[in-house]
Amino acid sequence: MRCGGSEEKRGIITLMTLGSLGPMTYSWLNITLGSIYINATQPEFLSVFSVLFSTYMILLGGAAYYIYAKYGFRLSRLEMLTSRHLLIRFNRKTQQVHLHRPGYCGGIVTFPWKTTGSTAIDPEDDPLSVGMRLGLVWHPSRTGLPHMEMALLGKQGQGGSELRDEWEFIRRYMEEGPHAVPRPRLSTQLPSPIQAFSAQFEGLGRFFRKSSWLFKVALLFVWPAFVIIGTGHWLSLLLCWRPRWPKVIREAGLPGKPVPPVTTLSDYPPAIQARLLANADRWQLKPGKRPAKKPRKPRRSKAQEKPAAPNE
Repeated sequence: MRCGGSEEKRGIITLMTLGSLGPMTYSWLNITLGSIYINATQPEFLSVFSVLFSTYMILLGGAAYYIYAKYGFRLSRLEMLTSRHLLIRFNRKTQQVHLHRPGYCGGIVTFPWKTTGSTAIDPEDDPLSVGMRLGLVWHPSRTGLPHMEMALLGKQGQGGSELRDEWEFIRRYMEEGPHAVPRPRLSTQLPSPIQAFSAQFEGLGRFFRKSSWLFKVALLFVWPAFVIIGTGHWLSLLLCWRPRWPKVIREAGLPGKPVPPVTTLSDYPPAIQARLLANADRWQLKPGKRPAKKPRKPRRSKAQEKPAAPNE
């Protein structure tokens, strides 16, 4: 199933990237190729200035795209030219949970089901679930890794027990079996525009139910913004490819097939290992002493604060 947070904001980076690179590329190619064509076909316009101008435009465009490739492309890859979705896979037979992410965002990892924690457990936290998604947590104290892993999945909560119900669905499936839960609905794996536009409105249900008619009328004036962001969301889906699980994970649980190994620190590149170990102490409880209390200043009464009247 798909996972990931801030799906309702997806499309903004795509619109910014296409809106800036598109006109810039068109203008640069039009001017540069036009000047080169004139120099090649019309000798009467050929001069030192025209050659220098064509060279300048080529170098200017190359420098601009080099800067974008080095500093801006990593931001664009959050929504474009990458995996279409983050995925999470629950394997009941092997009692494992798999996370599918691009290599530059953590890669594919495997955790035992017994190490999985949830953010939706206490009923007292239901009011805090408004606009939030179900979070699954793998703490270092359970996984043995020097860092914490987290995955957000499902739709935004509306303030009720939705997140706890979703967590209970997953728990029953993994611990009791598919007969203990209703059959989930399946969605298409194609870049459907329905997925793009539904993400923009999934958090507005609570506003329509409990807001006044004036607020509902005000939302009608901002619908073009939802359409624009939804279009950008759909474009980002079209500019990405469908993620695919490795064969060992797809066949896990079948007769005679191996069980995928659990992710350990040695599975990461040496540079990433060094960075993770450098911050490992942040996830450990450190014994210490309670800081000493600062002495409180004595409170002064209003009579003491009022200046004395001058003698007549």
